[in-house]
Amino acid sequence: MNPQSKAITPRVIVQMLFIIIVIPLLPLLITRRWDWWEAWVYAAFGILGFIISRALVARRHPDLLAERARFAQQTDAKHWDKRLVPLVGLGGGLIPLFAGLDVLLSGGLALGLPVKIAAMAAIFAGYALGAYALLENRFFSGMVRIQTERDHHVISSGPYRWMRHPGYAGALLTYLATPFLLDSAWAFLQVR
Repeated sequence: MNPQSKAITPRVIVQMLFIIIVIPLLPLLITRRWDWWEAWVYAAFGILGFIISRALVARRHPDLLAERARFAQQTDAKHWDKRLVPLVGLGGGLIPLFAGLDVLLSGGLALGLPVKIAAMAAIFAGYALGAYALLENRFFSGMVRIQTERDHHVISSGPYRWMRHPGYAGALLTYLATPFLLDSAWAFLQVR
């Protein structure tokens, strides 16, 4: 059995389905407003962004997918990072959760179409920057650790030429733009 197949367990599959499908659909699931086009766009960005980036990575760095699937099982990661990573993941789910609750309970902000178009462009740019970082850095693990078994070294190509953490920058851009797309003041409380 190769390391990649060992990393793909039923638990990992359930977690990935929750992250890939349920979290992006949270605003729709909470409000049951199936005509909320902005929430459908948000879900499409999240689901397609994940699938496309991972398909590209699978072709370029198949070992990276196995590394990312095992992130919670790493024994050489710092204890603080083992606690921080799940909290950061939870935080990414709070934005669509609060956006859905805001629209359900208060109706949201009703921002104009130009604001939503700018938000969609920013979300797309955030996903594109994150995917570019993932493609360029075969050590882009889900847990901060020195991967000596994979000949870890500093990456200075692609977006790493001009910024230190392009994956985080892309995520932050997406997090900041999402409340504008989903008309949610409450979601801004989660972007800190």
